Amino acid sequence: MRNSFVDTVTAAIRQHEELLFISGDAGLGVFDTFRHEYPRSFLNLGVAEQNMASFAAGLALTGCKVYLYNIIPFLLYRCYEQVRNDICYQKLPIVLVGIGSGVTYAPSGMSHYAIEDLGLTATLPNLTVISPCDAHEARAAASYSLTAQEPVYVRLAKRNDTAVHSVPISDITAPQLVREGSRCAVLFHGSIADEAVETARILQGRGIPITLVSIPMLQPLDHGKLSRLLRDKQLVVTLEEHYTLTGLGSLVTRIVAEQRPGWRLLTKGIPNSFIHDVNDTAGMRRRFGLTGAQLAIEIEGLLHEV
Repeated sequence: MRNSFVDTVTAAIRQHEELLFISGDAGLGVFDTFRHEYPRSFLNLGVAEQNMASFAAGLALTGCKVYLYNIIPFLLYRCYEQVRNDICYQKLPIVLVGIGSGVTYAPSGMSHYAIEDLGLTATLPNLTVISPCDAHEARAAASYSLTAQEPVYVRLAKRNDTAVHSVPISDITAPQLVREGSRCAVLFHGSIADEAVETARILQGRGIPITLVSIPMLQPLDHGKLSRLLRDKQLVVTLEEHYTLTGLGSLVTRIVAEQRPGWRLLTKGIPNSFIHDVNDTAGMRRRFGLTGAQLAIEIEGLLHEV
């Protein structure tokens, strides 16, 4: 997913001579070829994240199309003030490329996890937020970012090889129908997609076809299309590798409060507490009940109740 995004952007440099990548001393291997071929279009500003964000803002004001690349906590958390004041307030067309969404950096510890970032971005007007689930969505996000006239934040998993879509994405701004089912729909974003696909596979084998919907663009959220996709459902499940309190779960909870649809909502994600466990990503998902096997059991039980 990460390479699909970066490769799509770097391949466009011939049509976008103003394009510039700035790294905070991260992902240098990803840019090896690009740095060799276009040395004037890549800067490593080191471990100075606040400076990196303000530096990018200055370049954008001169007409550069700037991509900031770093691990999410160092891209967004450490320099929130600079992203807020220098980039979003001025509505500069800078693309924040964040690596390590959710707990894909497990077991590096809570300093490297990105389970609060959607809560922060929700406080930033003018910022578009995209959380791709596979290589197709990553390429579509990259294409969107190249012509975006507003700040864009793209949150990418450290790695994710699951192919959710079989064809390219034509409109990254809309919810993506992955699989059509009957009574239940699972909404998801980001690298947790493999667990959503596994949930659907298990339930299909039990004679329970479910709808899968990827939500790549979380901010702004296309409420209209999402409501149409969920119109005939009895149970809707939001699934994410993020705090449900400030992620997709909270967005859909607000829809329920405002629109009062006829379906029941279950939000699945990470509870609002610090993670002290030491485990790999798969172990973390089991810890929070986010594996396909765990979800299939829970959904099947709820469908017997609705």
